[in-house]
This record gives sequence, C-alpha cells and structure tokens, in this order.
Amino acid sequence: MLRDVGIEQRLGQKLPLDALFADELGRPVRLGQYFGKRPVVLVLAYYNCPMLCTQVFNGLVSALRVLSFDAGKEFDVVAVSFDPRDRPPDAAAKKKAYVNEYKRPGAALGWHFLTGGSGSIERVTQAAGFRYRYDETTGQFAHAAAVYVATPEGKLSRYFYGIEYGPRDLRLALVEASNGRIGSPVDQILLFCYHYDPKLARYSAAVLSLVRFGGVGAVLILSTFLAVMWRRDMRQRPPHPGPLPEGNGGSPGRGASSLPSEAREEARAAGAQRGAGDQASDRGRIRPSRSPVRPQGAGPSRSAERR
Repeated sequence: MLRDVGIEQRLGQKLPLDALFADELGRPVRLGQYFGKRPVVLVLAYYNCPMLCTQVFNGLVSALRVLSFDAGKEFDVVAVSFDPRDRPPDAAAKKKAYVNEYKRPGAALGWHFLTGGSGSIERVTQAAGFRYRYDETTGQFAHAAAVYVATPEGKLSRYFYGIEYGPRDLRLALVEASNGRIGSPVDQILLFCYHYDPKLARYSAAVLSLVRFGGVGAVLILSTFLAVMWRRDMRQRPPHPGPLPEGNGGSPGRGASSLPSEAREEARAAGAQRGAGDQASDRGRIRPSRSPVRPQGAGPSRSAERR
C-alpha cells in the first residue's frame, strides 16, 4: 500500500478549474472561482483525519501568521478534502477553527474549505501528483503531507513537503506565483539570490547569484568611500595664492618697489643708516701707519748714514 502513496511534483501543471465542489455552506462552486486574482495556497487533506492533516493545517497557520501578507488580500487558502465522505458541516467546523487560529481581520474571506465527489477529487489529486490509499482495516487514508502554491491562472508552481513550512519559502513562493504583483523590492533581491530547488522542495542560495550580488555591492561601497575621501581632501586643501600687488608703475613689483610709499621711504632711510654705520666701522678698524715699517735685516736708513 505504501508504494502507492506519495507526491510527484508536476510544476507548471494546470489544475482542473472547472471541477465541481461544495463550499463550507453547502453552495455549489467551481474550483476556478478561487483563482484569477491572487496566488493560492492549496491544501489536500481530509477533515476527519485523526492526526497528519491536522498537523499540516497547524504548520501552515503558524507559517502564515509570520507573513505580512493577509489571506484574502495578497493570496487565498483553498483546502480540498480527498475524502468523499466529508460534508459541508465538516468543512465549516474546520474553517472556523483555523480562521480563529489565524487571527487576522477578514480572514474568513481568504480561507475556503471544499468537499466534493470522487470524480472531482480524483481530477484535482491527479493533477497535483498526489497519491493516496484508503485502508479499510483502520478506516483511514494513507497519504503524504504537503502544501502547494499555485498561480492565479491555476498552475502549480511550488511544493512544500512535511508539516512545517518556512515563512520565507512561502513568501517567496507567493511572490513568484503572483509574477511580482505582490511583495517588495527586497523580495525581488531575495529571489535573485535564492532559487527553488525541486529536489529539496525549498528555496536555497544560488551561489553564483550571491557572488555577483556581492561583487556589485563591493564596487558600490568602494566607489562611495573614494568619493567621500576625495571631497574631504578638497575641503582641507589650502586656497591657491593670488597674484602679487602692483607697484607704482602699474606693473607687478618685486621687493621694495611693491611696498607702499611710506614703507619704501623707511626702507631707504634704514639702508642709508646701515651704510653710514658700515663706513664708520671700516675707518675705525683700518688706520694707515705714518712711518713705514722697516723689514728685519735691512741696512741702516739714509739719515743714519749721513750722521
């Protein structure tokens, strides 16, 4: 029996939107009534399941409560019972329990619990690749656990296995399924860095995209740093000196000629005083001898010879 139980991913498969069901109030509906506007989180379960289906719903509600998206606004939740024995009162009881657990205003408009006949059930489960078997000895169904994300056009886009679902994975799946109609620019960046891995049934880091994104970020940071340092250097640099003032003749002067007239007069007087002082000091240091100095070893002078 377990060989016949499992889930086969059929990404891109379109659900039978014309399949007939009954909603929780017993009104006849078509599956397509819940598509066309927003992405849909699809749950295949049965409402009298004693254990596994309840855990699937609990895990889904816990993940959706973390998201900023609201059921009925950005997406819808559609549960389809694969037990033809389930009736609208069973669906209504299940909806009341999980809408109260979800605790969001207007949640009743975004959660839908359907029941139907074997024919409609088989069409939906086969399209989703969901295989299950009824065990007559226990009176229960053997089945796997998963939730599905479908586009507004009714195409299956993502599968998430188990009974616990990552809020980030669900958010990215809804953003992708909406074709960018919901979400933020941050979600688009995350989708650039994270890709859905069908084998793992979750989003994992795309190494090459992360490297590219990191390289672009490094270039932007370095460019910003260099621009800031250049501006700081320009502000701290001293201003360029202007031309020297012009002299009396209208042309640029040099030295004393470029000074004002009073300063030039003072400079001339100071120069004259320095010149007079230098001459006086020269006279005091050098005094010529009145009688010539006779060199040693010379003969007697002419006056001595006359004597």
